[in-house]
Amino acid sequence: MKRSRFTQEQVIGVLKEHQAGATAADLCRKHGISDATFYTWRSKYGGMDVSDARKLKGLEEENAKLKRLLAEHMLDVATLKEMLAKNF
Repeated sequence: MKRSRFTQEQVIGVLKEHQAGATAADLCRKHGISDATFYTWRSKYGGMDVSDARKLKGLEEENAKLKRLLAEHMLDVATLKEMLAKNF
């Protein structure tokens, strides 16, 4: 996955500038981002504080770890079933 040029803190800072009254077009020009990026950020981080974003990132990482564990477990179960089917 591509690493972002902006940290979550910076993204939230940009969104706070928008809430303070700056226009989206001005912010995009100032920070060198596209309109689509700005609106994606707004949909994902809108109304969050930095601490909320950190919690979200932690939860996303934990979710990814759990998904990997589940996939490995399902693969192990499928392998065991296959081995049992060959033995009988």
